[in-house]
Amino acid sequence: MKVALVRLRESGQLMSYKVDQSAKVNDYVIVEADRGLDYGEVVEIGEMESIVKEEGKVSSFKNVLRVVNEQDMEKIKENKKESREAIRTCLRKIREYKLSMKLVDAEYSFDRKKIVFYFTSEGRIDFRELVKDLAKVFKRRIEMRQIGVRDEARMFGGVGPCGQPLCCVRFLRNFEPVSMKMAKFQKLPLTSGKISGICGRLMCCLFYEYQTYRELAKGLPKEGQTIDTPQGKGKVVAVKILQRIVSIETEDGRIEKIVYEEKDKKKKQDR
Repeated sequence: MKVALVRLRESGQLMSYKVDQSAKVNDYVIVEADRGLDYGEVVEIGEMESIVKEEGKVSSFKNVLRVVNEQDMEKIKENKKESREAIRTCLRKIREYKLSMKLVDAEYSFDRKKIVFYFTSEGRIDFRELVKDLAKVFKRRIEMRQIGVRDEARMFGGVGPCGQPLCCVRFLRNFEPVSMKMAKFQKLPLTSGKISGICGRLMCCLFYEYQTYRELAKGLPKEGQTIDTPQGKGKVVAVKILQRIVSIETEDGRIEKIVYEEKDKKKKQDR
C-alpha cells in the first residue's frame, strides 16, 4: 500500500490518502471526505513508511476511491460552472453586509454537499451572518476560508521570473518563511523586482535554494576573514559559493583565487 499526496479540487489544501496501484501522479481521483466525497489531483505518490514518519498513523489517512471516469469529469465541469454563480451570489451578499473582504474563488465539493469560498482580508472578518445567509440560499454546507496572497497566486498560477511555472503550483507542499537574509546569502540584488514573486512576496525558491547554498558553503571562509595562503596571509574579498571559488587579497595587494574541493580540501590555486 502506498500514500498519495492529493491537492483537493483546484485550489484546496494538500492531503495524504491511502492509494492502490491504479492511480498515478497527475491523475484526477475521487477521495473520501469528512462528510462525503471530494476530488483532487495526485501530486506525489510515496512509500507508506516514509509518509507515515512525516505525517502520522496510517489509520488516520482516508482512501483514494478511484481514478475519475468520464461521468465524474462531467460532474466536475458542471460543479465549476455552478461555482461561478456561487461567486456572483456571494459577492452580492458581501456588499450587502459591507464586509472588508476580497472574494477570490469558490469551489463545490465533488458530491455538491459543500461550497468553499476563498477570500483575502487585511484583518479578521466576522462572516457568521454571511455564512447563515449563503446556507439558506444554496441549501448546502458553507465554508469560508481566508487565504494569503501567496495562496492566491497558487490558485491562479502563472510564470515566475525564471520562466518556469510557479513553484507553489508545481511542487511546493507548504509555504515556508522567506527572509531577506536568504537573498543576501545568495548575493542576489536586493531590489523587490528581482527577488519578489508575482504575489508580491519574496520568492519561495529563496528558501530551498538557501538550504543548498548553506550546504555548499561548508568549509569556505567568509568575506572579510583573514586566512593563511601559500603566499602568506590574505583577506577574503569575495566568495563564489556555487563554484567554491574564494578571492584573496594578499598583503602586497595581489588578488589570488583559490578553488576549494568539498570537505574543506583546496583543489588548486590560480593567479
